[in-house]
Amino acid sequence: MEPIKLKLPGENDFFTQEAYKVLRTNLQFCGQDIKVIAVTSCNENDGKSTVAMHIAKSFAELDKRVLLIDADMRKSVLAGRNTTVKDHSGLCEVLTGMCNVSDCLYPVYNTKMHVLFAGQYPPNPVELLSGKYFAALIAECRKVYDYIIVDTPPLGQVIDAAVVAEKCDGAVLVIGDSKIHYRMAQEVVDQINKSGCKMLGVVRNNRKSSKKRYYYRKYYRYDSGSKNKRKYLK
Repeated sequence: MEPIKLKLPGENDFFTQEAYKVLRTNLQFCGQDIKVIAVTSCNENDGKSTVAMHIAKSFAELDKRVLLIDADMRKSVLAGRNTTVKDHSGLCEVLTGMCNVSDCLYPVYNTKMHVLFAGQYPPNPVELLSGKYFAALIAECRKVYDYIIVDTPPLGQVIDAAVVAEKCDGAVLVIGDSKIHYRMAQEVVDQINKSGCKMLGVVRNNRKSSKKRYYYRKYYRYDSGSKNKRKYLK
């Protein structure tokens, strides 16, 4: 299969790339056993897919074998918006037995990274993600890749991310709305914890720098037990 090229917002911006290097480093500090990472958000348009792709690309820049799985089988635009792929098969076709996973893995140009797109929109995404075939897919990919990044739908709206997180080593929450209510963010974190997945932290997205330029803020620990709880996460 011909290698594809990624089209990522901020890929040529110094501040953005430095922020993702910090994020990558902090994820590495979470431990050697953190290899499969789910990325979710509270709402749509928080930039979780962009963050997931940047994380995957950043690990690939360390010459790591990386797999990016687009598990947003409800409303994914990753293939058309961020890559050069036209017609493609993906996760849906793999989980329903329509295609072999080897036929759906797209290599990224000049890296050891592969992308497994979402594919068609199935009527039963939760059932597919909670089934034995998705668990088997993750188990097999662990043997091949150093890191697996799984982009999931917003957990504040649908349960898919919690189902996926159950098979992952850790999860990252992306918050792009500066007015997101604390309680909603806490409910998302609680749902991830209930899945048995380790909550790694939060990425604050779409924040302005002092130079009035948008870039991705560095990763920081999410403290669910903070005494200084605020009504909004700002």
